[in-house]
Amino acid sequence: MLIQKDYKFYAAHRNEELCDKCRNLHGHRYGVSCFFEVERQGALTTLFGDFDDKIEPHLKQNYDHGMLINGSDPLYATLRDHEQRTGEKFRLNVFSAPTTVENLAHKLFGEITEMGFRMQRIEVRETDTSVVTYTHKDWLADNRDPGRLGGEPAPQEA
Repeated sequence: MLIQKDYKFYAAHRNEELCDKCRNLHGHRYGVSCFFEVERQGALTTLFGDFDDKIEPHLKQNYDHGMLINGSDPLYATLRDHEQRTGEKFRLNVFSAPTTVENLAHKLFGEITEMGFRMQRIEVRETDTSVVTYTHKDWLADNRDPGRLGGEPAPQEA
């Protein structure tokens, strides 16, 4: 059986590797739909609040009104330098690859799975008309070959 839970958060990002409008710093109201595999053992499988108790605080603390940024983006070093010089702190969520919606789905899938939930898939809406559906199969493939994320290339086997 599947349980679907929906969440949202606001965050800034940029795709520094692109040569279009998305290279500029901008923000989105991200929508996240999580699809959990649960086992029915009687009338109730899982309380919806069990998901919310872990996922909502995680999104609020690590994503909401923060900035998603690739650790190799030159802007990241500039922001860190600003923090050190001024004492001002930003909510930076550092990625090891470009901050695409596909990579956001990969990151969220892993973080929510680490909370102990069995995810079948996650849908991440970057805009009202643009949605990425990311499955458990996608997550396994990306973990086998991190080069798929567009960060550092996967090491070659000898």
